Amino acid sequence: MAKAIKSIKKIELTEEEKRAQDLKEIEDALIDNKEALLETLDVVGHMKERGVISLLNGMFGEGDRVLKVLVDLLSTPENTMAIKNLMLLVGALGRINVKELEPLIERLNNGIENVSENEEIEHKTGYLDLIKALKDPEINRSLSILLLFLKGMGSEKNQ
Repeated sequence: MAKAIKSIKKIELTEEEKRAQDLKEIEDALIDNKEALLETLDVVGHMKERGVISLLNGMFGEGDRVLKVLVDLLSTPENTMAIKNLMLLVGALGRINVKELEPLIERLNNGIENVSENEEIEHKTGYLDLIKALKDPEINRSLSILLLFLKGMGSEKNQ
């Protein structure tokens, strides 16, 4: 009959074996993430070419002084107001319904393109020209949209 096991001995790895195992893990991770690492090295290379790495080294080396300069710059009344206005603008942009705005923006782009193509017109527009223009369906549609827009701006809505 077999004897009972009374003690378990752990296999101790030598320092060289542990180091070889760690190097193998690192090598496997490098191979698994080869593309990501190459792209990261490419980005870092571009940053070095443009002096961004040197700038970051300087900023981190003089962190307290850089932070003090930034805080002093941001604490001026003009910059404080600019930050406040930027936050209000971002909040307002969040409330805009872009889906409904898209057709209007496309029409605005068409109008700008039309103006840029015909910007060298020397002809003065008179009253009769305006009355004739109202018969043009595109101008009439544009004026109708503009009047609807102005009516919507002027109306009071409870939110």
